[in-house]
Amino acid sequence: MKILIGTTNPSKIPRFEGFLSGCDVEFYTLRDLHIDSEPDETGKTPIENAEIKARYYGQFLDRVICNDSGLYFDCLPLDDPRQPGLNIRTPQGRERMTDEESIEYYSSLVRDLGGKVLAYYMDGIAVYNQGKIYTFMETGETNRASAFYMVDTPSPKRQAGWPLNSISINRNTLDYFVDGGNNK
Repeated sequence: MKILIGTTNPSKIPRFEGFLSGCDVEFYTLRDLHIDSEPDETGKTPIENAEIKARYYGQFLDRVICNDSGLYFDCLPLDDPRQPGLNIRTPQGRERMTDEESIEYYSSLVRDLGGKVLAYYMDGIAVYNQGKIYTFMETGETNRASAFYMVDTPSPKRQAGWPLNSISINRNTLDYFVDGGNNK
């Protein structure tokens, strides 16, 4: 079975390959199919954006898997303008940040919030299968159970596509994600 992984994030590709390892699947990336366009992500939740992407990339292949994530700081109300939510790369209306700009921005924000905050991602996953969309989104309880600390002092290591793994640490082991403490 041929599946398009509908993402421009290089770190998400091995993640999806890992989910479906052992299955009879041939994966394709946007680059493999020479797709350089992206849909406008106008959803209000991760699941809505994942569905928008799956439907859009479904025009290129019959089976597509996509996801979208939102980042949330437990110490901030959901309506606080500093809450990243779906705008992880474009917080507070900024231009899209590079990996290094993201690390700098969030290190500074976390510093302003006391140097260490409890954070969690909300992930929405959508699968396009021959015209039908199937979706999945973790619950708030599941997200909080897998919460982690975000700190103001970055690790010197980097992970392309997931820059915040350089300032995220496992709340049990206190290892940075980039050092194997956890990965999305």
